[in-house]
Amino acid sequence: MNTPFKVDLKDQVALVTGGGGVLCSTMARALAACGARVAVADLKAEAAEAVAEAIRKEGGTAISVACNVLELASLKEANETVKRQLGPVSLLINGAGGNHPKGTTTLEYLRKEDVAGAVEGIVTFYDLDPKGIEFVFNLNFLGTLLPTQAFTREMAATGRGTVINISSMNAFRPLTKIPAYSGAKAAVSNFTQWLAVHLSRVGIRVNAIAPGFFVTDQNRALLTKPDGSWTPRGNTILAHTPMGRFGTPDDLIGALLWLASDRASGFVTGVVVPVDGGFAAFSGV
Repeated sequence: MNTPFKVDLKDQVALVTGGGGVLCSTMARALAACGARVAVADLKAEAAEAVAEAIRKEGGTAISVACNVLELASLKEANETVKRQLGPVSLLINGAGGNHPKGTTTLEYLRKEDVAGAVEGIVTFYDLDPKGIEFVFNLNFLGTLLPTQAFTREMAATGRGTVINISSMNAFRPLTKIPAYSGAKAAVSNFTQWLAVHLSRVGIRVNAIAPGFFVTDQNRALLTKPDGSWTPRGNTILAHTPMGRFGTPDDLIGALLWLASDRASGFVTGVVVPVDGGFAAFSGV
């Protein structure tokens, strides 16, 4: 894999949760290209193994680990597997996350007719399923907290380690229709700052990357039509992104490698770095 620059990670064992996905698979490959021994962790074993195999074909060292970021026992078992095969984790990328339709409203704004009674095909704020909200919050927030508990104990014991969480621009400016996801990612950003302070005296740096808008398997249907053109929501996002395009997975690699390298960012902890094409800077006017 071609990276924008190289950092020396040859003594690092990196574990990437959500490593089978579009964005995190690219992160895993970039870390391996810089010498890290990489554990690709995902709920879907086949997806994780496909990424690990791609890394091995590129000359890197990687294994796949199937685990559930919402089950501490599963995470602890994965940690033992990684320690046996690669060594103790020293670099954790908390990439698992996502949204769910049951935590999403149909329309951007509530209308008076929606308050009066159920409108066929319309999910309002009042119709949101608490279980859907709970699922989204747990996947993003607990799915960051629990892996951190499972994979950083050895870091704390040795006095060295790095955690990189994946937040979102939703944490800064909540998007319409997705209150659960926006709230959960805001929690991830807050947790990043809290954890950076809490772990600072045991040598662990904690930061986060906040991607702007990237087309992934999870949001493709919301952003693109079957013919490949943009949906109205996709066009709205582009209109509010000064650089006029969606991000690509490679756009995240520079920030990732900078934060992963103790030499490059050894005095950086508790920050959330936007990678958003200018979205946060644009007022819409």
